[in-house]
Amino acid sequence: MRSGLLLPLALALWVSVSWAATRTPYQQILHHSRLRGRHQGPNVCAVLKLMGTNQKYLPNCKMWYHRKICGKSTMITYECCPGYEEVPGEKGCPAALPLSNLYETLGTVGASTTQLYSASSNLSAEITGPGSYTIFAPTNEAWASLPAEMLDSLVSNVNIELLNALRYHMVNKRVLTDDLKHGTTLPSMYQNIDVQIHHYPNGIVTVNCARLLEADHHATNGVVHLIDKVISTTTNSILQVVELEENLETLRTAVAAAGLDSLLESEGQFTLLAPTNEAFKKIPPETLTRILGDPEALKDLLSNHILKTAMCAEAIIAGLSMETLQGNMLDVGCNGDELTLNGRPIIANKDVIATNGVIHFVNELLIPDSAKTLLELGQDSDVSKAMDLFRRAGLSSHLTGNERLTVLAPINSFFTDQTPTPGRNVLRDHIIKEQLSSKYLFHGQKLETLSGKQLRVFVYRNTLCIENACIAAHDKRGRFGTLFSMEKLVTPPLGTVMDVLKADDRFSTLVAAIQSAGLTETLNRPRSFTVFAPTNEAFRAMPQGALNKLMGNAKELASILKYHIGDEILVSGAVGAVVRMKTLQGDKLEVSTKNHIINVNKEPVAEADIMATNGVIYAVNTVLQPSASRPNERSDEPADPALEIFKQASALSKVSIMLKQHIETFLMSLYLDMDNIDHITGTYIQIKLL
Repeated sequence: MRSGLLLPLALALWVSVSWAATRTPYQQILHHSRLRGRHQGPNVCAVLKLMGTNQKYLPNCKMWYHRKICGKSTMITYECCPGYEEVPGEKGCPAALPLSNLYETLGTVGASTTQLYSASSNLSAEITGPGSYTIFAPTNEAWASLPAEMLDSLVSNVNIELLNALRYHMVNKRVLTDDLKHGTTLPSMYQNIDVQIHHYPNGIVTVNCARLLEADHHATNGVVHLIDKVISTTTNSILQVVELEENLETLRTAVAAAGLDSLLESEGQFTLLAPTNEAFKKIPPETLTRILGDPEALKDLLSNHILKTAMCAEAIIAGLSMETLQGNMLDVGCNGDELTLNGRPIIANKDVIATNGVIHFVNELLIPDSAKTLLELGQDSDVSKAMDLFRRAGLSSHLTGNERLTVLAPINSFFTDQTPTPGRNVLRDHIIKEQLSSKYLFHGQKLETLSGKQLRVFVYRNTLCIENACIAAHDKRGRFGTLFSMEKLVTPPLGTVMDVLKADDRFSTLVAAIQSAGLTETLNRPRSFTVFAPTNEAFRAMPQGALNKLMGNAKELASILKYHIGDEILVSGAVGAVVRMKTLQGDKLEVSTKNHIINVNKEPVAEADIMATNGVIYAVNTVLQPSASRPNERSDEPADPALEIFKQASALSKVSIMLKQHIETFLMSLYLDMDNIDHITGTYIQIKLL
């Protein structure tokens, strides 16, 4: 019995899923609208009406919950779904509209002006007789919105112009919404001039960029679709429109210079975001001259104004990303009645129809990165401060010429009032002698700077760094150069680990310890080390006896020093929550970051990222101890004397430092008492000398 029920249920589910998969986008939103309106009665559709207007939209799921069209609020209304009507005294719309000829149907569906003009132009005789036609019928509001002189011209010559206009809205066969495929054309009944169909994923269907408001009203001799505009004939390609428009003179010259003529007159469906003459005038003359004189940059510029598909303004009810011919993504959206590009309302005129697409006039140029110089890439960006430093240092020629370079530019947040201004030589270390892409960099790669220095690339799981500075954002790739946004200034290495330690007075005790332990040669080798270098202060915090004993035992000293040396290079920008690093001694160090402070074994680092040719150095004010998990620290094994010394030294150093701080605070409070100044001063000086 059970298995007998399962088969019909499975078959019903398969039929349901298959039917849903074959619905057109328009049918899907109509179905969604019926579901939303079903509580009002049979055949009732829920509609979103734009507040303050007569514009209505069948809602998809996203629109229903956002309740907004182009950023404006909507209200929910309920009306009969296409093909149905109300019955007095009954709920919803239970009755199907009577099936009559096209002329009668025009009046029934609310296209009475189209019906009137059909009668006055003698079209009515044709659409009341036998045949099979499709009429894209403008609403009464659409006719009323025509300019008065245009409407007068049509109506005053009813036998010719008005008839031709109406026949351009007709197709000589029945075409339903599931036949209105995106990007197709249909020959109209006026000289077979095509009308363009676009059926968008959000369910909106357009005819020559006029939106279908209600579709599939059946008649005995055809079908009626209500549209929101009166459409006009078009016989010009996009290129021909550009050639005819006075306001596109500069664009016309640019298209010819870039060799895009054939593309803009070819078959297909494109959207041209056509920069006006005023748009070209808004950029600096030297920039315009440079781009117009560079065919590759010019082609990239113009390709960034061509979308790969036709996009009518009526189809945009929210934001969406569209790919240009150049490969960039543009955010196309709307704000009320305005069309926006990347959030800016720069569309001056929209929905100019051509035989191979649609044109929107724009009053600003959309210059892609690939057509920009390095200096232009950095202007008005998160590295604008660094670019200004390059310019003031006299390096502009490198940033505006045709050298293949990569600039490592620290982000603006790195620079504060306390940040020293880097000199020309430092900035030259931030220009690489080739144009790079970060996705092709590899670990250990060497990069040569303009000053001739070598910088290393470090690749970590989630970070890509060049020496001590990590890349903070995606590359900007320009015409000849690439811009890397860096977290901070890059510090080139100036010697081996031993060279760096010897040159810094803070590490004189450590240098002596390394030499005593016989590790000098190790730290001079061309390997990769991370050295957590105890400062002189860290050693001074140890009891003198313990320090002397340790320094006198080379083997024990070497063991403890090796615990401070990792066997790879780890710069601070690559430290996540916790990184465990194996040391030359065998145990692991725990390196972590919290509140932008680097810690090793939970001890704060005094200074990070001191770069050497064979490693990186971190200054620490504490002598580090191996973890308690070391095998030779178990209760059944003898303890390492060197480790015991360092444990005691570390504990005593912390107590000593705390005691010293308390004494100094106490003495300073007494020092402020002027009556005791002579007695206290000498005592305070003696304590400080301790």
